[in-house]
Amino acid sequence: MALISIDHERGLLTAEIQGFDKLWSLKSRLEIPLAHVRGATHDPGIARERKGVRVGGTNFPGVITAGRFVRHGERLFWDVKNPDKAVVIELAEAETYDRLVIEVEDPRATVALVEGSISRD
Repeated sequence: MALISIDHERGLLTAEIQGFDKLWSLKSRLEIPLAHVRGATHDPGIARERKGVRVGGTNFPGVITAGRFVRHGERLFWDVKNPDKAVVIELAEAETYDRLVIEVEDPRATVALVEGSISRD
């Protein structure tokens, strides 16, 4: 699971990976400029999709998917055990990842936080 926070002063979205998920995903923190965040959705069904090729991390189907994956040229970061709490954060092409697929405590609140923090210029 991850904690998502927004730092408006620095213009950053931060995903702080919690507990043993740091070990499984090989990451403890992701910082993304808000200007590179396109949007967020609550998507429990994404766990049924193919993950692609694991580049680093862990994948035990039905248990945990965590780390870096590449699927059809798309770069994804996963940290999901419970698909019902999965949030997908779409990123601009300038980022290391195209999408973050992250389990959070409250998906609706996280989507509202992210969506309310990005500009739609």
